[in-house]
Amino acid sequence: MPDLHFGATDEATDAERAGVDTAIASLGPVVLWESERLVYGGRDRTRERRHLLLPALHALQRSAGWISPGGLDYACAQLEVPPAEGYGVATFYHLFTHEPPAAADTVHVCDDVACRIVGALELIDNLVADGHHVKASPCLGQCERGPAVLVQRTGGEDITVASVDGEPVGVAEVTAAIGSGASTPSVTLPQAGDPGLRLLARVGVVDPTSLEDYRAHGGYRALEASLTMGPDQVIAEVTTAGLSGRGGAAFPTGIKWRGVADQEGRPHHLVCNADESEPGTFKDRVVMEGDPFSLIEAMTVAGLAVGAEQGWLYIRGEYPVATDRLGHAITEARAAGLLGDDVSGSGRRFDISLRSGAGAYICGEETALFNSLEGFRGEPRNKPPFPTTHGLFGEPTAINNVETLVNVLPIVLGGGAAYAAEGTERSPGTKLFCLSGRVVRPGTYEVEFGATLRDLIDLAGGLPEGRSLRTVMLGGAAGSFVGPDSLDLPLTLEATRDAGVSLGSGVIMVFDETDDLVDTVRRIAEFFRDESCGQCVPCRVGTVRQEEVLVRLGRGSTVDDERDLLDDLAAVMKDASICGLGQTASGAVLSALDLGLLVGIDGRGPR
Repeated sequence: MPDLHFGATDEATDAERAGVDTAIASLGPVVLWESERLVYGGRDRTRERRHLLLPALHALQRSAGWISPGGLDYACAQLEVPPAEGYGVATFYHLFTHEPPAAADTVHVCDDVACRIVGALELIDNLVADGHHVKASPCLGQCERGPAVLVQRTGGEDITVASVDGEPVGVAEVTAAIGSGASTPSVTLPQAGDPGLRLLARVGVVDPTSLEDYRAHGGYRALEASLTMGPDQVIAEVTTAGLSGRGGAAFPTGIKWRGVADQEGRPHHLVCNADESEPGTFKDRVVMEGDPFSLIEAMTVAGLAVGAEQGWLYIRGEYPVATDRLGHAITEARAAGLLGDDVSGSGRRFDISLRSGAGAYICGEETALFNSLEGFRGEPRNKPPFPTTHGLFGEPTAINNVETLVNVLPIVLGGGAAYAAEGTERSPGTKLFCLSGRVVRPGTYEVEFGATLRDLIDLAGGLPEGRSLRTVMLGGAAGSFVGPDSLDLPLTLEATRDAGVSLGSGVIMVFDETDDLVDTVRRIAEFFRDESCGQCVPCRVGTVRQEEVLVRLGRGSTVDDERDLLDDLAAVMKDASICGLGQTASGAVLSALDLGLLVGIDGRGPR
């Protein structure tokens, strides 16, 4: 991209200008005063405006089908961002294109682990042969109904195309969806109607676009109860409940909230991390598509509890249906006085800003997410300081994922003690699991902590008739492979920790004897290589070297030749990487080797 300075020869088109102007319309025009105060005032304006860079880039991509030099130059001028920095941000994300598009529609086909085993690579070939402009994509969060497709449409809204009733997506379905401009309907919940459901009780029952229907099914009772209780009591109940983070780290939510609430003298923020990009994970998407008002209500309860007046909902860019429904829910809640300057007549202010990511797994890491929201590259920050004191914009911030937040509603309504009575002593409550791969009924399932791996697989109908279990990927690509001897492992934080594995994001991906585990493990290594932000050497170099080892194994090298190097790479990445991506990038690879899943990778034996 030439001429990275204001005044480039390439001019923004009218459509690009209109898109950018709309994206930043909430702020007034920029006024530059030539005085000694310009530098100091410029710092404030940069902070106030730069967080609109990501929405402006989305507007450019949608209006022109790519981030053109002229469009980028215009956006950077409006936001007072150096064009070189704007270019660095734009090129960080998978969903932004930097060359004129070959077609009006770009068809992203997931070629990640779950979709590969159900025909994703064949679908890519068929779409290319049919004349579509296709890009292979990392996980699109539709693992229970792959192979999955995301279509970016120039001048229109993105659409999702996925399997319905187990019928794989083909060229005809993708072509028809592009013609209609309509996404595949939301997935049917396998447990729909189960009286034991807590977090999923309304999914498939309420109209996700109707605030009235949500309230008719108990919605916003938790907010009213929390306003009566007051912030300190809400935090106390969450602490008593023993609620821990559901994104993988399992940090106690009550402690996090108390740490933010106790900070004085600075604005507080509440951030919802809805950037679930872990391959195999889709539980948060199901909640957001099927019960979006529950998340908006939960964010409001949490925001008021920690003393925040502003909430930020950062959703991955590959979720157009969930994004649309959450945007509608926010608008409806605001119109009903449930968000804004006087939440439900309480005299307290809380509002929510919805922001879309643009295809970067690393932005699921909390500090990388902060950087992305602020208009910078999504690179993790060193910790300490921690988000409770120095989070978004350097201010006290509570950040939780979708599943964690919606757990707050039953805690407020039923009390922390009642919540803690479910599950186990050290893992209270219920947990959402993402079942995919070789099971009869893939989907999102809710069970009390303590159910075994066998229980979940049986709940999903077991394996298809005539198939036998070979392995399960537990916790996602950043988790581990476990064998059939782990079927009776209780799915609790303590039991999995003692077994040397992790629940992670709740992924349970089942493989049978027909699946190519060599290809699966190679794809996981490729995923981490691609998704490393490159900021720290251990991860940037280690993920590349790890993939190179797997390539060599496939070309005749043996496990005995390479195991020491793999172990060394894993140790360095785990000990020295800045964030969890590098620290967990080798887990699945090493566990596959330990289980003998790659026996014969050198071509001298059965796989």
